Amino acid sequence: MAIDITYDHFSTEEDALAEIKKRGYWPLTLNFEAETNDSHWHDFDSVLFVLEGKLSVRETETGESCVCGPGTRIEAKAGILHSEEHQGYRAVIGFSIDPATLTQPINKPPPVS
Repeated sequence: MAIDITYDHFSTEEDALAEIKKRGYWPLTLNFEAETNDSHWHDFDSVLFVLEGKLSVRETETGESCVCGPGTRIEAKAGILHSEEHQGYRAVIGFSIDPATLTQPINKPPPVS
């Protein structure tokens, strides 16, 4: 997968925040409502640490998918097409850019061929 998944990577939210700070990324802890979304991409690099719940991620190009539970670290570079499905989860995300400057929508549609 182009998205880097590491299971059992961290134990506490403080561990996740320390790694985000070490990278020089901006941290944001979020609670996500249940969702199934279409293939999309982001215009920023990120690292996501699942705190509670499960997140299913599928890479569009390869069709590979994985289910990520608490303790999982998900690292993705800008531009990777993917989709997500979950019943709600809590995560701390490190953004490569200040979250206050994110362009909307966050989930960018795939390019038109």
